[in-house]
Amino acid sequence: MARTQTLYVCRACGGEALKWQGQCAHCREWDSLEAVTAARGPRERAGAAASSSTPLGEGVAQPPPLARLSLGMAEVDRAFGGGLVAGSVTLLGGEPGIGKSTLLLQVAAALADGRVIVYASGEESVPQIGLRARRLGLAAAQLLLVCDSSLDAILALALERQSTLLVIDSIQAMQLAACESSPGSPLQLRDCTAALVRYAKSSGCAVIIVGHVTKDGNIAGPKLLEHLVDTVLYFESDAGSRYRMLRATKNRFGPVNELGFFAMSEGGLKEVRNPSAIFLSRRPQPVPGSVVMVARDGGRPLLIEVQALVDRSHFGAPRRVAQGVDVNRVSMLLAILSRHAELPLADYDVFVNLVGGIDIAETATDLPLALALASSLRGRALPGAPVVFGELGLTGEVRPVAHGEERLRELMKLGYKGVILPRDNLPRTAPPGVALHPVASLGEALAAAFTDP
Repeated sequence: MARTQTLYVCRACGGEALKWQGQCAHCREWDSLEAVTAARGPRERAGAAASSSTPLGEGVAQPPPLARLSLGMAEVDRAFGGGLVAGSVTLLGGEPGIGKSTLLLQVAAALADGRVIVYASGEESVPQIGLRARRLGLAAAQLLLVCDSSLDAILALALERQSTLLVIDSIQAMQLAACESSPGSPLQLRDCTAALVRYAKSSGCAVIIVGHVTKDGNIAGPKLLEHLVDTVLYFESDAGSRYRMLRATKNRFGPVNELGFFAMSEGGLKEVRNPSAIFLSRRPQPVPGSVVMVARDGGRPLLIEVQALVDRSHFGAPRRVAQGVDVNRVSMLLAILSRHAELPLADYDVFVNLVGGIDIAETATDLPLALALASSLRGRALPGAPVVFGELGLTGEVRPVAHGEERLRELMKLGYKGVILPRDNLPRTAPPGVALHPVASLGEALAAAFTDP
């Protein structure tokens, strides 16, 4: 017979301990153990081997094709790696009110054409969900709305109706009868997610799980949840902006760090087909401290405006503020400019910002940042407003970056006529209508940037 036992589970990693202690022995987090009551049954004996097995050679020679379903919007399909895979489990996280439920209701309604879709909510009633659906103009006869926190009842309904997609909103509100802990506890989250993974793999039904986030921006609960699922998506947005970004941080069926862009409107989330327009200001005349760069986030190139402001410091220690880029990277670029371009930036406050609220971590931002800082210090705009990309080394050399030709094609689509790029990224065939300025050092880049075309 099953017996109950009090365990102490870590909120951060899900590790268990038989008694309370100040520090988790698994992840070394302080004051993270919570008491939960778990039902322990007798362990099953080890049985025979798996009933079926496939040699690796056969699996590699003839891999089974992945059946993908379109989710109704190309940007959502991009973030999922090309569409929704049958039997996959996806974890979606994001800030409260960012649009997670709105997006999933739109996706569920788009898939409900000829398919049975179950949308289970433990936080909203069916009339509330119906009110949102009417506001968004959604109508799908095969979309089943369920308001219940019992995961056992939801799985039984999905199995009975043979649903194609099961949406759980949210996992923190669900509860299994076999687990005696309260909803939202680490043990309950782990067991509920494991039950959903088993159901998805055995039935072929795709599952999308909504997860709350903590104040640090991470999905609440043990990190084990992200290891159990196949895909982890984060909904991101800049404060006060109507634009949303859907980023894949884990995907077993597609590329990682893919981005989908959306705009929130009265009719729900609309996909943005030209995301580069979000990050450009399109001034009539170039201004000092502003440079357009072509960066690559995920699998797509983006044109982003880099803004830099250099002002003489009125305090003892100059300030270094960066939004969208690593502030340590900016400090390194200031040292390179001081050493190899003789730009006296040590006594100046430096402020750097990427328009649109996006974060870029790749090294192709080095050369645009350096030219924007030099432009602000000199009080002179770059003539011709060229697009810039390239990596800077500590010795002042300009290094090549990956996917140079894709970056050139992106700036050509938006009508830019000039580009400053690393010499090793120079294409074999020059693109028509674009003036290329290849550079190999920081000095050559500054000369090319401030020379009239």
